[in-house]
Amino acid sequence: MTKTLAVRLASKGVVTTLLVLGSTRLAAQQAPGDTPGVTALPEGQLFRALMADPKTPRFDTSVLRATSDDRSTTVWAVAFGESFGLVRWGTARRGVQLNLAGGVFAQFDLGTPSADLVNADYVIGLPLAFRAGGLSAQLRLYHQSSHLGDEFLIRARPQRVNLTFESVEWLASYDRHGWRVYGGGEYLVHREPRDLLARAVQFGVERRQEAVLFHIGRFGVARLVAALDGRWAEQHAWGPAWSAKAGLEFGSADADRPPARRWSLLTQYYNGPSPYGQFFSQDVAYAGVGLQFSF
Repeated sequence: MTKTLAVRLASKGVVTTLLVLGSTRLAAQQAPGDTPGVTALPEGQLFRALMADPKTPRFDTSVLRATSDDRSTTVWAVAFGESFGLVRWGTARRGVQLNLAGGVFAQFDLGTPSADLVNADYVIGLPLAFRAGGLSAQLRLYHQSSHLGDEFLIRARPQRVNLTFESVEWLASYDRHGWRVYGGGEYLVHREPRDLLARAVQFGVERRQEAVLFHIGRFGVARLVAALDGRWAEQHAWGPAWSAKAGLEFGSADADRPPARRWSLLTQYYNGPSPYGQFFSQDVAYAGVGLQFSF
């Protein structure tokens, strides 16, 4: 990513925030989330975060047993990120919302004496989301850059790849009675290395149990959840990458409330080309358990 484009993305986010705050501050104070109009810094998301997608911005910590082309080891994977609402036109049930979304995805090799940081992916973007009842969609322009950890570089002396790109991603989703299906695609508009191929498609299904499994006092309720995400990239000759998660989700008693905050205890499985940037050319399989927080 060029410095010019980075500055342009950052400045657009800052300017948009300032303009919105200046023009709609009073409306945001007076109008609740489901009142039609323009709302600055709205609560919740019109396009719900994908549960099984490894690169959806969220807070997440997992312990995984991973096998790659090089070795088998235990990995501690952590993610820090969120999609932050800047402005919404309409309501939480029917409207358009501009967000600022970013995240860091890092992996530590617990099979080494110092638990080496192996790889960290940095993602920042501007998603534009739409919702009309059970139908939702998202168009996202984002940047990703990937970096190897110092301890891993010293120990393994790998052949480093300067992986960085800007991408346009579009996804559509339909949810009803606890089921959700989604699909879309992605195109890398700028990329390094230059021979990195540009196109990918993605489809998935999610299930959130409508019936409450058990209550946790005033803290909410628990439900069973499961998700399967599939991705096919031109870079990997359209071979599949499968990601699956299942477990317990804790949150609001209203299963279909879009703004609800949730946390989940999930088992997870992945098989396909590595989602970890610097190792995109390798295949990896992993299974484990983790905590996931969604907003």
